[in-house]
Order: sequence, then structure tokens, then C-alpha cells
Amino acid sequence: MRVVFVHGACVRDGDWWWHRTAARLAGRGVASSAPALPSCGETGLAVGVDGPGLPEDAAAVRSVLTASAEPTVVVAHSYGGIVTAEAAAGVPSVAALLLVSSYLPEVGQGLGDFGDDAPAPFLDVDPAAGTLGVRPGMLVDTFLADCDPEVQRAAAGHLAAQSLGVVSQTVTAAAWHDVPSTYLLCTQDRGTSAARQRRYAERAGTVVELDAGHHPFLSRPDAVAELVLGLG
Repeated sequence: MRVVFVHGACVRDGDWWWHRTAARLAGRGVASSAPALPSCGETGLAVGVDGPGLPEDAAAVRSVLTASAEPTVVVAHSYGGIVTAEAAAGVPSVAALLLVSSYLPEVGQGLGDFGDDAPAPFLDVDPAAGTLGVRPGMLVDTFLADCDPEVQRAAAGHLAAQSLGVVSQTVTAAAWHDVPSTYLLCTQDRGTSAARQRRYAERAGTVVELDAGHHPFLSRPDAVAELVLGLG
């Protein structure tokens, strides 16, 4: 098996966000990768009003998924669940989806369908520039409170401005209807409350709860790796 990790909104360098769990998987002989998302500026395209968005992100992930016939577990974090719904649809090698504090959109839904009318307080939205990002001063308390200090210190260097269009763009496919899907509910998440996650998780076939914050693959890598291995 192989694992493909699809990171969330407003970050870059997926390999860094995934590295602690990836190391555990590698020790068990399982390779993993984290495709670059164009909407986060990871492929050299300028983000903003006319910048790349959800379609480009889905195409980038799909190109990785279709490049191998090896059975694949897709681990989608937060916004990554939106991307994965489109990218993984109809890909024979995708054996399972793991949605981490994430979303399972129906066709015609997108990121904007899962939030409030007003932007979350931890988001810095610039309509003129067409970007959104995480306020650095709120990063640790909101998303990384249960992580080691060295992870907390390093994380700010892996934030990114993202094209604002991803909020309103919608998916044309919903892979989770056809692929076994597990929802990892993070009970200590301060970015997406456990109550919200429980509503989102109702669409998944299986729900697993973990005492962790928004990034359990950094704070609880052993637990996440074991869960992933069980899906392969």
C-alpha cells in the first residue's frame, strides 16, 4: 500500500506537516507523499483573485493518485477533504479515505458550505488581494496547542496565503460515496469544534475519536499511523 496526504487550507510544504506520521509509516515499510496544492502557492503560480483554486488542487492530487496502481489510502486534512472528494473519484487504486477533522462534500458543495457566514477569527481574509491565511498569532493556540514546542515553533514557517476562490468553488464529484471512508474526529480541536466534526462525520462509514487537536498527525503520530495501517 501507499499513502497520499492532502493538506489543509493556508499551509504549504505538506511533507513537513505529515513528517512525524510519515516516519512511523516508513518504519513499517509504507511510503507516503504529499502533493503540492497550487492554490497555496506551492507550484509557482501566483495566488489571488485570478489564481489557482480548487480545480487546480484537485487536478494536482489526481495526477498523483492515477500515477500508480498500488492500493492507496488517501489521508485528507481539513480543506483537503474537499480536494479529495473531487480528486479521488473514480480512481481504481484508491482503497480508502481517512478524513481528519475534515469534510465530505456532496456534488455542488464546497468549503463555504461548512462554515459560518462570517470568517473564523483565526483567518486573515483580504478580498482585494483575493487571499486568505491563518493569523500567525493564533496559530498555536487554535491549531497546535497539543503539539511539542519544536513543532509549534517551526509551524509558522509553513503557513501560506491561499487563493480566496477555494471558499466558493464546489466539487463535481464525491469520492466518499464509493470509497470506504473513515472520519478521524479530533476531540480537542479548537479550530473545528468536536460538535461540528460530529455533524460532518455523519456521512462517513466509520468514525474514530482521538484526544487530539487539529493536527493529530503531528501531535499523535503513532495513533494516526496505526489507524492508517489498519485501512490499507
